Amino acid sequence: MKYSLRQRLIGAFSACLMLVLAANLASAQKSSRVQDATRHAQEASEVFTQIMNVRERAIPKELLDKAEAIAVFPDVVKAAFIFGAKGGHGLISKRTPKGWSAPAFFNIGGGSFGAQIGATKTDYVLLIMNQDGLNGLLKDKFEIGGEVGVAAGPVGREAAASTNLRLDAGILSYSRSKGAFIGAAIKGAAISPDNDLNEAVYGMKAKDVLTNNAMTLSQMPAGVRIFPRTLARYSVR
Repeated sequence: MKYSLRQRLIGAFSACLMLVLAANLASAQKSSRVQDATRHAQEASEVFTQIMNVRERAIPKELLDKAEAIAVFPDVVKAAFIFGAKGGHGLISKRTPKGWSAPAFFNIGGGSFGAQIGATKTDYVLLIMNQDGLNGLLKDKFEIGGEVGVAAGPVGREAAASTNLRLDAGILSYSRSKGAFIGAAIKGAAISPDNDLNEAVYGMKAKDVLTNNAMTLSQMPAGVRIFPRTLARYSVR
């Protein structure tokens, strides 16, 4: 079957148009994901700043200076009626010889069971205190409290003097609730990398972001620099 010149031109034009539309769609999706990353970084930085600015109830600087990595998950939604579930997004930066690393993007989720009813939004801050905790973050899925010990972190100016800072725990956890939640449930959560977002922002997975000690602040995407800068404001390298 032969095609006329006009038909061939129309076919070629249609193919080119499809390629242009596909490229524009991919560009728009990448731009949207970068905007998501910027929003997550800003929200996490704001939460951390607010917590640290209440000095009497802030995380002790001695702990921040010893942490191998810091995770912040703002506005984690927790809702339940007998069975419970929680989920949210956050960032994790690792301490490097040059300061805090580019933040990798993670999801937090999990379930619980107990006599509970209600819903709330909670901000979580996790201090990863040793290499075991750090290695856990590099897995595809990290069960909090599984292989790595977790303890409630001390707060306030007197914490360093009144406690041993629980340095035997791999992770120290903090939370700030914004709503009511009734009942006592078995606490459980898992952290997993949001590699769709990491690859959209960095072109690499979370594990590679957190092990890339060569990336400087100026080399990070502008929208996410606020998070390591915020951490550096309250802790030494």
